[in-house]
Amino acid sequence: MMRAHNSAYRRYLKRMGLAVSLYLVTLFAAVKILHHDAAPSPLSIGLSLLPGLAVLAMLWSIARLLVELDDEFLRTLEVRKSLVATGVTLAVTSVWGLLEMLTTVPRLEVFWVFPIWCAGLTIGGVVNRVTMGAAGWM
Repeated sequence: MMRAHNSAYRRYLKRMGLAVSLYLVTLFAAVKILHHDAAPSPLSIGLSLLPGLAVLAMLWSIARLLVELDDEFLRTLEVRKSLVATGVTLAVTSVWGLLEMLTTVPRLEVFWVFPIWCAGLTIGGVVNRVTMGAAGWM
């Protein structure tokens, strides 16, 4: 559970809120301005990369949280969530990749890897809650 009085979590929420806002604004702008099959150009590449920079800011926010948390139990919860998220992501993408390679299932766009990982963080929180009695920040 997030401790509202923990300053590391407050800083994390500010950084993450800014990064997510930047992601949403740049993603919607890129989708609105560019067509799905836009030819590569400095403008199309630049607009396409802006949401990716916001993803990097989200990952940096998570890394900073791990560095700034001084409570070892809370840090452990966050690390466990990240490990579960990574496992979920590797499982989904590996199994789906085999299905793509060996059957005619629809292609999984690489774009979905980060959202799958984020969903895995929620699963990790549930695993923490069940196994350790606390979820970490959720």
